[in-house]
Amino acid sequence: MVKNIMKILLFFISILNAQNVFERNCVTCHQTLPATLQEMFKRYLLIYSSETNVKAGIKHYLRYPSKDISAMSDLFIDTYGIKEKTTLSPKELDEAVNIYWEKYKVFGKLK
Repeated sequence: MVKNIMKILLFFISILNAQNVFERNCVTCHQTLPATLQEMFKRYLLIYSSETNVKAGIKHYLRYPSKDISAMSDLFIDTYGIKEKTTLSPKELDEAVNIYWEKYKVFGKLK
């Protein structure tokens, strides 16, 4: 019981201490999933290939979540479900996706 209360408390503290919209709204929820945000990014990159298309694909999915357009496998979705529609404003969503792109992009990082 005490451990569960501590986990919940730590979860809320991490939300309050998050520095940007991406950390507050994306990282905190994805910490509990077995697929990392970097692994999900790679899937989007394989499907959409360019920065413009990846960002558009992510934004579309977050606005209109559906199994049909998810980058995740059917097994993943059957196990963890489809996320809820985003509550972020268009400006916040753009900011979060831009931060996500900058954090995980491979272009310019390969040698």
